[in-house]
Amino acid sequence: MKQNVAYKFGQGLTPRQFVEGMTKNQQAFESWYEKFSWSDEEDRAYFESLNHRDDLRVLILAADWCGDVVRNIPVVFRILETAGMKTEVLILEENLDIMDDFLTMGGRSVPVVIFADTGGYVLGQWGPRPEHVQSLMREFKQNNPDREAADYDSKIAEVRKAMGQAYGEGTESHAVIAKELRSLISGF
Repeated sequence: MKQNVAYKFGQGLTPRQFVEGMTKNQQAFESWYEKFSWSDEEDRAYFESLNHRDDLRVLILAADWCGDVVRNIPVVFRILETAGMKTEVLILEENLDIMDDFLTMGGRSVPVVIFADTGGYVLGQWGPRPEHVQSLMREFKQNNPDREAADYDSKIAEVRKAMGQAYGEGTESHAVIAKELRSLISGF
């Protein structure tokens, strides 16, 4: 049976409320939001074409302290605005019940962008980061399962640096996120 998240509909913040309520990283978040532009007109046209669909709802699990939220969710917001999708943000710490249904490699990683139909049935999810960045963390976790290992902290610092480099200096990851979301949504 498909997972249902309808019980969370109407409990989240609007994207604007989320940004206005940020106590950390608000300036960086807004900067990424302002920097967004479409690098592929076909992607923009695809998301614009979704404006006629009223059968999709989006819940985003997020926290303002998370670097991946600050970097990725401004892009997701811009894409979903273009698509005209009803979007709510659920603060991680206030929504552990649903967070624990969307763990990443057993951990509470955000953001998680959950796509559901109007009945609340989950159609798909994206996050916490673009696949080319996430693959670095997945490989790290496979090769370093012992969090108590003496070299764990230094190794995770290395992979986090590599992840930052994989994101790139500027907005290159924005087009990747758009393509990943387009691929996902095209399936429903």
